Amino acid sequence: MNPKFKLFHNDETLKESIDKIRNNGVRDEDIYILSHDNDHVRRSRKETDANKVGVKVTGIGTATKNIFRSKDDKLVSKMKEIGFDVKKAEELEEELDKGKTLLIVTNQDEVTF
Repeated sequence: MNPKFKLFHNDETLKESIDKIRNNGVRDEDIYILSHDNDHVRRSRKETDANKVGVKVTGIGTATKNIFRSKDDKLVSKMKEIGFDVKKAEELEEELDKGKTLLIVTNQDEVTF
């Protein structure tokens, strides 16, 4: 099952969307956010209780390799581990370069953001 996603420019809209999908029954462990700015991800996670794509998701092998990768390559690697194909991960990473935040939902057939 491919992950579902939506890109956001606005943190308030991101929070509202996370609240909406939770109210529609999506489990917390299936909600992730990614951004180029680690501080932004920390703040967003604190406000929304969304998950980061970390070692628990990627595994120790990928996490270790990510130490030596550029930020762009780390993000693509994390998206691949969570279920995106390489082409889509690269496209989404380009959007993250523009300052957007990516909301990802896993293990769901349909999601209304």
